[in-house]
Amino acid sequence: MIDFQLTEEQLALQRMAREFAEKEMKPVAAKYDRGEEFPWDVIKKAFEVGFLSSSIPEEYGGGGLSTLDTVIVSEELAAGCAGMFTSIMANSLALTPIILFGTEEQKKKFLTPFTKEMMLAAFCLTEREAGSDAGNVSTIAKKVGSEYVINGSKCFITNGGVANLYVVFANTAKEKGARGISAFIVPADTPGIKIGKIEDKMGHRASNTAEIFFEDVKVSAENLLGKEGMGFLIAMKTLDKARPSVGAAGVGVAKAALEYAIEYAKTRIQFGRPIASFQHIAFKLADMATEINAARHLVWHAAWLIDKGMKASKESAMAKAYASDVAMRVTVDALQIFGGYGYMKDFPMEKLMRDAKLLQIYEGTNEIQRLVISREIIGPLK
Repeated sequence: MIDFQLTEEQLALQRMAREFAEKEMKPVAAKYDRGEEFPWDVIKKAFEVGFLSSSIPEEYGGGGLSTLDTVIVSEELAAGCAGMFTSIMANSLALTPIILFGTEEQKKKFLTPFTKEMMLAAFCLTEREAGSDAGNVSTIAKKVGSEYVINGSKCFITNGGVANLYVVFANTAKEKGARGISAFIVPADTPGIKIGKIEDKMGHRASNTAEIFFEDVKVSAENLLGKEGMGFLIAMKTLDKARPSVGAAGVGVAKAALEYAIEYAKTRIQFGRPIASFQHIAFKLADMATEINAARHLVWHAAWLIDKGMKASKESAMAKAYASDVAMRVTVDALQIFGGYGYMKDFPMEKLMRDAKLLQIYEGTNEIQRLVISREIIGPLK
């Protein structure tokens, strides 16, 4: 039976996230968009209401939110500020490998502290020469006795410069390619970790994005996730689960742009009447609303499949690619409705357009999503 009605609990969660975005994020979004400081005050409040630990199962003290619950929250937070959303929800991305593949001991040791005090985590996969080609990781982890010694670097890591914990992907058998990648849980205070460049980004400027260097970083073999050679699988399963939230962020950014555009079009007078009364503007708004609803349904369907334990690689990729493309189109069209005012930083439109762009790039570019989708629908070739 198909049911599109949210439960009372989900509606309450949606209201809570929307109120948080309206009260805590939007009023300071322009301030932190300048990128001069990290929004610690907002992150602290996000921890207090449970957003930083929302994906952690209840048995370890977390919120235990389903994937559908998470995308509902993601849409609302991204509508408040995509940059702050990225920092908040990066915790879920980084902790998901532990949730999915960690031993009981690892879950208790590394997940529980995130529910007791404000902490941030980072997912360390991307490298300078291993972006879309994630299987080409060159960071090395060498087994020495009961430890692994990690050497290499990662780039474009969300929360990289402010994290308390890293999940690091490194090669334990370089000759095996992607099958030689393993995943490790690495506390940020481990000797040998150095924070490099803090990126000066076009959008999502409230989030911290950093380069990280690992120089003879020693971690216990007990910090290996799964088995040696499982790292690429762990990364892909994590991204499959996380991508609907990126799609939801696209919906949130687009929704915010549409709301601003409607309000402006109803009050902006040209040729003696509101510009919303002109068919070209009205139809543009109608198309924007239609695409946003279509994107939301794709996101919810992907999240539903994941929660049902069904394969969702294709649907997650569709949700991420389509919703982030919608965010880009809608923010461009909404800015056009504002005309010259939309181009000015006094209005929110130029920030929304800058924020929308990154959604098409991170957690797998939309070109990579189309590669995933095409392989799924075409199947093996003779």
